[in-house]
Amino acid sequence: MKKGFYTIIAAQFVSSLADNALLIAAIAMLAVVHSAPWVTPLLQIFFTVAYVVLAPFVGAFADALQKRHVMFVSNALKAAGCALMIAGVHPMIAYGVVGLGAAGYSPAKYGILTELLPPQKLIAANAWLESATVGSTILGTVIGGALVSQFVSRWVEQAHIPFVSTAAHAAMFTVMLIYASAAVINVFIPDTGARYENRLKQPNMLVHDFSHAFKVLWSDKLAQIALWVTTLLWGAAVTLQLLVLKWADANLGLSLSKAAVLQGVTGVGIALGAAAASAWIALRQSLKVLPVGVLIGLVSVAMAFYNKDLFPSSSGVQLGPVFVPIYILMAYPLMIALGGLSGFFIVPMNAILQHRGATLLSAGHSIAVQNFNQNIAVLAMLGTYALLLTIKVPVQWIIVIFGLFVSLMMALAVRRHAQNEREVDLVALVEE
Repeated sequence: MKKGFYTIIAAQFVSSLADNALLIAAIAMLAVVHSAPWVTPLLQIFFTVAYVVLAPFVGAFADALQKRHVMFVSNALKAAGCALMIAGVHPMIAYGVVGLGAAGYSPAKYGILTELLPPQKLIAANAWLESATVGSTILGTVIGGALVSQFVSRWVEQAHIPFVSTAAHAAMFTVMLIYASAAVINVFIPDTGARYENRLKQPNMLVHDFSHAFKVLWSDKLAQIALWVTTLLWGAAVTLQLLVLKWADANLGLSLSKAAVLQGVTGVGIALGAAAASAWIALRQSLKVLPVGVLIGLVSVAMAFYNKDLFPSSSGVQLGPVFVPIYILMAYPLMIALGGLSGFFIVPMNAILQHRGATLLSAGHSIAVQNFNQNIAVLAMLGTYALLLTIKVPVQWIIVIFGLFVSLMMALAVRRHAQNEREVDLVALVEE
């Protein structure tokens, strides 16, 4: 890998670490203000709106400036959002500010890979990126869970720190510092030398160009399938991230702090799956993993029916002074399987979409289109989740609905891909 690649990975690790700890901290902040359960998905909706509204512009922003500078500004905005929550701004509004930073960060994060590396190294680079993201997801969710635990809550009550009155506030302050650290690391990413025309002064043209890029990617026989499935999986993943916390409470009786560990365990599976994809799947073979998408939905359905009533209450393992019930231990392989399938699936799909997008368009524009589609799916799925919570559908059946929907849409993607293969030599398109 070229000089600077590992600095990018380090920056992504720290920024993603804060992203995952932030979600747990923000949910804890909602508890502090006594929000209703259906407000939790609205937290992510406010975060996601920036991706959709700014989609025509963030690609140009990422292309107009050096991407290391874009990443610096983005992490600074995320830190500002944390500061707003500490200052008493409603978590939904402050989380929206964090979303502004995230919207600008994503095209730069992925686009810089295509500037720095040749196409043949994109799968390996994505595996590194996903592994760093997964490692930070594991650590971030565990840190987030630990920071909102009863232990920290008791410590905060005794410490009397200004502006930090609860464990949620302490968690938010810690996350703010992590974002600031990520911004500092961004400064040390080297200049890739890539330069694009500055289109920020022509907003009407940006909307036109974005619309054109949107049509180009969806019309391309190769890009459309990768865009289809990554859009679907991203929307499902964000929704399931919240569903896992709700499921852990309803089916396993776990607190938010302990449920966060299950999210971390899922991250272990994603890391293993991403590593396997990097080792076994070449760029030209990327679309062969499509059937795995169907399995992801089916494993989600299986998760819905898993609960502590399946095991005797006295069963478990004594780990030092801590007794761990068997129903928690047995939940780990299920979460690892779900994460493993997702990691094995998403790495080749991202690589093929990045390569094809950079070939047909520019790196920034193609990633912005990808983000737009993915976050439309997030808004739709989170909105559906909030509606189902409002009408009090049990979490078990919400998971079943989402799992079956994912499997059905993935199966349709497999069918469409087979049709495209009959019409076009897709392998030749990969090698362009």
